Amino acid sequence: MQPPINQITLSQTAKDQLIKLKRQTKIPQWNVLCRWAICRSLAEPTMPSPVPIPADSNLELTWSVMAGDMADLLLIALKQRCHNDGLTLDQENLANQCRLHLHRGIGYLAGDTTIKKIEDLIALGVIKDEE
Repeated sequence: MQPPINQITLSQTAKDQLIKLKRQTKIPQWNVLCRWAICRSLAEPTMPSPVPIPADSNLELTWSVMAGDMADLLLIALKQRCHNDGLTLDQENLANQCRLHLHRGIGYLAGDTTIKKIEDLIALGVIKDEE
């Protein structure tokens, strides 16, 4: 499948937030945290705000590195989310939504005061059984 974006340069704010998350979770790779961030944003019921995102950091990631072996799954999830939101699935829109979801997800994870270690991050993805 063709990636939604070949390469992305993160904003300085997002880079700083990822540095904080790396320190808290002890996850050393940017790409793993970015996968969590995209999934966190895609799970949110609202669309990300269509705000301009500066590419003002020196942190660049390719889609293949960022998405890794989850590339096809993340692309399908992104396309499904765009479809659900009533957006077209053209390359430009997919790239824009990828940037928006990535940055929103990083912001959500960095702003979540309950994330103090990797187990807290994992707990976000676990559905608790209600008794």
